[in-house]
Amino acid sequence: MKINSLIAGICLFFSSLFSCQQKGDFKSVSVEDFSTLIANPEIQRLDVRTVAEYSESHIPKSININVLDKTFAEIADSTLQKDKPVALYCRSGKRSKKAAAILSEKGYVVYDLDKGFEEWKKAGKEIEE
Repeated sequence: MKINSLIAGICLFFSSLFSCQQKGDFKSVSVEDFSTLIANPEIQRLDVRTVAEYSESHIPKSININVLDKTFAEIADSTLQKDKPVALYCRSGKRSKKAAAILSEKGYVVYDLDKGFEEWKKAGKEIEE
């Protein structure tokens, strides 16, 4: 009985250790690389923050789909084009990685702004209010 508990504990440890790894097939990029990417008009710009956050300020020409919305994947599928890459961001980079994983698993080519909109603003990049 004790061996089974020990094995279960070890399995739980390793599963939690590896569950924090990046999921999905997408690339996280720096502010400079993101800026270069979105200069291409073929790249779709996606803000995955809340409507309130987006309303305060955002990267110009980006659309807003809240990744915390239960229907995020469905809204994204009906709004985005799969044949064009998606460059997405959130406030700090955490939610965007979740969104990037969802979209990349659905077949989109995805680029994630690694440290998010806060880093974008800190770098003095263009924003729209």
